[in-house]
Amino acid sequence: MAGLFSRLKTNTNGPVEAVSLKSFDHASRASLLESLEKSDLGWFWASDAGGRIVYLSTPAAQRVGRPVGEITGRSITEVFQTLEDSEDGGTERPLKFQLAARNSIKPVTVKLDMGEGQSWWEIAAVPQTDGQGKFLGYHGIARDVSDTFESARNAEKLSRYDSLTGLSNRYRMSHQLGATLNAFKVSKRSCAIMLMDLDRFKQVNDTMGHPAGDELLKQVAGRLKRVLGDKVEIGRIGGDEFQVIMPDEDDRGVLGDLGQRVIQMVSQPYSINGMRAVIGCSVGIAVAPFDGIEEEELIKAADLALYSAKGGGRGQFRFYSSDLRDQASHRHQIEADLRDAVARDELEMHYQPIVDCKTHEVACVEALMRWNHTDRGMISPADFIPVAEEVGIIRELGEWALNSVCETVQTWPGSIRAAVNVSAVQFSAEDFVDIVKRALKNTGIDPSRVELEITESVFVGDMERALRLFHELKELGVRLSLDDFGTGYSSLSYLRDAPFDKIKIDQSFVRGCTAEDNKNDAIIAAIVSLATALGMETVAEGVETKDELRAVTEEGVSHLQGMLFSRAVPSDDIVERLEAGEMKYVPRGPEKYRSERRTEFRKIGLIHGNDRYNVFLRNLSKTGAKIEGLLDVPVGTDIVIDLGGGQLAVACVRRSEGFSQGVEFETPLISDGADGLCTRHRVSPYQIEAAGKPLRALNDEAVAAITGVMGSSTKSFVEVEIT
Repeated sequence: MAGLFSRLKTNTNGPVEAVSLKSFDHASRASLLESLEKSDLGWFWASDAGGRIVYLSTPAAQRVGRPVGEITGRSITEVFQTLEDSEDGGTERPLKFQLAARNSIKPVTVKLDMGEGQSWWEIAAVPQTDGQGKFLGYHGIARDVSDTFESARNAEKLSRYDSLTGLSNRYRMSHQLGATLNAFKVSKRSCAIMLMDLDRFKQVNDTMGHPAGDELLKQVAGRLKRVLGDKVEIGRIGGDEFQVIMPDEDDRGVLGDLGQRVIQMVSQPYSINGMRAVIGCSVGIAVAPFDGIEEEELIKAADLALYSAKGGGRGQFRFYSSDLRDQASHRHQIEADLRDAVARDELEMHYQPIVDCKTHEVACVEALMRWNHTDRGMISPADFIPVAEEVGIIRELGEWALNSVCETVQTWPGSIRAAVNVSAVQFSAEDFVDIVKRALKNTGIDPSRVELEITESVFVGDMERALRLFHELKELGVRLSLDDFGTGYSSLSYLRDAPFDKIKIDQSFVRGCTAEDNKNDAIIAAIVSLATALGMETVAEGVETKDELRAVTEEGVSHLQGMLFSRAVPSDDIVERLEAGEMKYVPRGPEKYRSERRTEFRKIGLIHGNDRYNVFLRNLSKTGAKIEGLLDVPVGTDIVIDLGGGQLAVACVRRSEGFSQGVEFETPLISDGADGLCTRHRVSPYQIEAAGKPLRALNDEAVAAITGVMGSSTKSFVEVEIT
């Protein structure tokens, strides 16, 4: 051992130590080494030329918990595992590469996992050679650094993981996504990400306190782990924002189902300190390389999809599409103009009749806000109401709407009622009851002609306050209606105590209730039975076909609302009917609900052989489409429909009449999370790259390039016929 120590020291930094050793005899040196080993400040080890341990200090073996004889003879890499050789991962160069070079081993942290537990050592060594330069093995030193290593690892974990939920934090998620995308570019693999945002979380924080909000986030994290499993990376990247990285997944059917399960699980009620909390969840999905090649563009794509999901009414998922970029620009313009809409007198209220189920006579009207923009004409409420909620002006718009409706309806002949929608944001205002009181007083309207439509989301958090406000409103004489019933997750117990006059059955239950595989009729029957027992009226929203009318009538609803009777119309139209006594509406519309067919009118591509044609898409379903533009296409012709954005659907012509063809898809389309349809898979940018185009996110030009039908082979829809 004296020789070992001497050779270690003379291979380091100078002759001082070597000179001092000469003053010791062999026994003194041995005593010094023994004292050093017993002090636990450091131990010695040695290997042979084959990389096997031939010596290890006895105190070191005792620390491992094994006899020296069980350790010697094993390979160095079996005894000492560097971080990358072990399950903990790491960034240091694996020990085996340093050993293969037969150079000095600089201090490196290794793991020993041979005894009852794990320990972490720092080792260093120098190669040994004979007089001819032949490699003989290593002589090295080691020391136990378990305590400092664990402290450093815990500190590292804190820097990479969210201390509240235990999920990865923003830094780690960014690092993981960037590394994954870079690696997957080389191997031509796909990777999907989900961005999730909790709906109504702020209300929980405000009404139940921040400790309750923290507990809620922990429970959400637990649910996400159960739903998504351990094959994905889940992170909390902000206050109530979560991200999921899903390697090797590009099937939008699978992703859509997963997004829907996440929404359903996260939206179930929570129990926090004996109190009940209900939130929602919106999800945006983007897939590399289709929606982005680099981390930044993929995150931006998922963020646009998330924004679209929240703007669509929340509690929904959306896939990214190139259209969302234009929508984001449109939304920015809406936000800028909306603030001046009231001052410019661009907002107006339209009224949709709600008719008695038996007589089809008007019993009430629902007031719906419309925005007649000076330059861009009518803007859909689906576009501007979510923006108003997000930028904080929904209260101003809501107060204007209430005053406008009260002022208008007060002038109508008769006693017809008008329902006004109240957002959860409006309802949460401390002065909401006072606002209603002022509107009634200033207009002089009979309070019984005013009906406030309130959604279940107002029960989130402080239910006692909500019930108190309901009773204060009833004391004013107004009527209360529970809107969109069945779409939230509130307890039915509030119906026992809340003084509602009416329950509105959401149109999602009415639409398609006559389909064979649909159980909505049973849900409608249950809601009607519950409302009847509680002495409340029921309104079936969104009645658009005569078979839906018959179905909801048979289930016993008391009132009907929908396009089958009338769309929302200006006040003058309502007044004209009232003055003429024309209170009855005749149902006009299609006989049957067609769940799968969507009316479309847009230009798409059709590929046949080596030619690409421009045609028009007239309607679209999961299983097929109607197209126009090609003359007398033979039945049975196999074609490819280019729906845009890399979506190619193989189809066969099943019906052909002149310029109109009905085609059947080989693989059914799936829901895009909104009201649209999309293909499960898309043309990969890696295929486009292989065809000689640069690697980039999808666009229609690049997709057309991969089909090989650009330029002169593209034909106008008015010129050709397929033979």
